[in-house]
Amino acid sequence: MISILNRINLFKPVPISPLVTFRIAFGLLMFASLIRFWWRGWIGELYLKPSFHFTYLGFEWVKPLEGNGMYILYAAIIVAALFIMLGLFYRVATVTFFLGFTYAELIDATTYLNHYYFISLVSFLLIWVPANRKRSLDVMLKIAKPAEFVPSWTIGIIRFQMAVVYIFAGLAKLNYDWLIEAQPMRIWLPAKSHLPVIGGLLYKTWIAYFFSWFGAIYDLFIVFFLLNKKTRVVAYVFVIIFHGATAILFPAIGMFPYVMIACTLIFFPGRKQFGLPSAPVENFVVRKRIFTALAVYVTIQLLVPIRFLAYPGHLFWHEQGYRFSWRVMLMEKAGAAYFTVKEKETGRRFEVNNSEFLTPLQEKMMSTQPDMIVKYARYLAEIFAKRGVINPEVTGEIYVTLNGERSRLFIDSTVNLASQKVGWQNYQWVLPYKK
Repeated sequence: MISILNRINLFKPVPISPLVTFRIAFGLLMFASLIRFWWRGWIGELYLKPSFHFTYLGFEWVKPLEGNGMYILYAAIIVAALFIMLGLFYRVATVTFFLGFTYAELIDATTYLNHYYFISLVSFLLIWVPANRKRSLDVMLKIAKPAEFVPSWTIGIIRFQMAVVYIFAGLAKLNYDWLIEAQPMRIWLPAKSHLPVIGGLLYKTWIAYFFSWFGAIYDLFIVFFLLNKKTRVVAYVFVIIFHGATAILFPAIGMFPYVMIACTLIFFPGRKQFGLPSAPVENFVVRKRIFTALAVYVTIQLLVPIRFLAYPGHLFWHEQGYRFSWRVMLMEKAGAAYFTVKEKETGRRFEVNNSEFLTPLQEKMMSTQPDMIVKYARYLAEIFAKRGVINPEVTGEIYVTLNGERSRLFIDSTVNLASQKVGWQNYQWVLPYKK
């Protein structure tokens, strides 16, 4: 074990500056983002307005807080983000931010975004690293001891997380639709033709292919250029250009481009200093625990994005294993879902008006994702049972279009969806995708 730890240099002392810069940039961006979220009224729109929420498997207990609870929760997260930026009561602030932000994001799966998941992971990592040991109020108030150097793993683990996002996003683009058909770029780009200067070009097919291929190459290789000191500055210029263009062309993805621009600063090392302290040789037990924790975390981050391989069929169609796998803007998919509630004993039938139970966003997301379809069907069965329907059965006639293909039947319309279970199993009632 000693030889392994020495070989991978997890505990080599390195300048703390990248960690401090990352802390300040992350805290500032989160503070501004959450203020924007509150100001736009999204707390009420996403958490309080819906009468039903699509919870995550294993987190069904996570519900919106009653009364002004969600506003209080967001106020706490906003303050925590500010304290992270300032380095004030840092450990309490990072724990508060991670728990509060993650709780809010677990309330409804229809609001899932890759960068929300990324923020939860990064805030979790910040709990364990000493990013408040320089340029912080904790140091000024003597709450924390100042430090010029930190173990290399504290910076390396964040760089690893960034690499996971980029490389898995690149690997996900190595598919027929993206590279050969330039889809969904051929659908999305013409819709942006109103933009000044470049708008006229967005109708060109070759532009769609350029964006598709450049996006795949960028995601696959940008990390390696950022790690190389000879190409780092130029690579970061490409980071700004790439994510800046993404923010302009696709504003619906929100803060993701800005999050990536800010967080990529972690690849810039601190200034070289003379007299680097040697890594301490004591506390081998602590080192071993850190090594084990890092190994577990890294393994999870590498396995979760590839869990889709356990399911047969077209991933973009059935979406089993799609979330938490860094598949960013890979498909144009839409569905139209019509549900019927039946009372088997009497033959009574009730056509469901989805807008009675779901918000437009919830209906849009549910219509193409099997686990949400089942959860909604089970909810409908509960509602209609309370309305006097005996042993209600719920069937759905759902049509889905993927990447410009014709709309087609998505699920077996004869299956009682209310009797299906939500879990890790393959949903066999989802009809196979045929090109």
